[in-house]
Amino acid sequence: MIENIDLMNLPQHIAVIMDGNGRWAKNKGAARVFGHTNAVKAVREVTESCAELGIKYLTLYAFSTENWGRPKMEVDALMQLLVSTIKNETKTLTKNNIRLGTIGDTAQLPKMCQAELQEAMAATSKNDGLTLVLALNYSGRWELLDATRKIAEDVKNGTIMSSDINNELFSRYLNTANIPDPELLIRTSGEMRISNFLLWQLAYTELYMTSVLWPDFRKEHLYQALLSYQQRERRFGKISEQVK
Repeated sequence: MIENIDLMNLPQHIAVIMDGNGRWAKNKGAARVFGHTNAVKAVREVTESCAELGIKYLTLYAFSTENWGRPKMEVDALMQLLVSTIKNETKTLTKNNIRLGTIGDTAQLPKMCQAELQEAMAATSKNDGLTLVLALNYSGRWELLDATRKIAEDVKNGTIMSSDINNELFSRYLNTANIPDPELLIRTSGEMRISNFLLWQLAYTELYMTSVLWPDFRKEHLYQALLSYQQRERRFGKISEQVK
């Protein structure tokens, strides 16, 4: 399937809503945590495949602000899994020239998670291939409110004028200030919503929804998403004749 992909027409940035871990585990008669544990292979395979293809940014929706409302046992297990996965995968990231980054209110994560994240980001900071961005304790509405507060504070302090506020300036106050907007969003498990993810950045993103549950997602499914993307005509509000 990869031979059918136009390597000159790849998205620079892919975002993924990794959904279906709980259902995958339930289908196997196991606890939800079992699904999260088995999702690590999907993360590894998709990340390495994106690096091999030369894609520059991959953002994974790993933990939303709303996820704190899940059962405490599941949340605790997710935090432990995050720590162990980052610790175990740092060498592999460096081997594949992948740089790790984060978006979200990571200061509210457990101290051990923060420490592992900082260590991994420092260890991979000089890698210049794919940038893997983990959205942790993140939501699109939180990000927009956070940016608005910062802008209001700078207007109050005289750093900027209210008349300076436009799309470009607002984007600079977002967590993704130095990251291009995603051209492709992939959501697994068949759900048809964006779940409070990258609300500003997804304005013109191509959406690809698949019924595959995230723990079963492999590079072949990534290739299918890329082939679908390459069949789209991205018009950005214009008509076909203008784009061509």
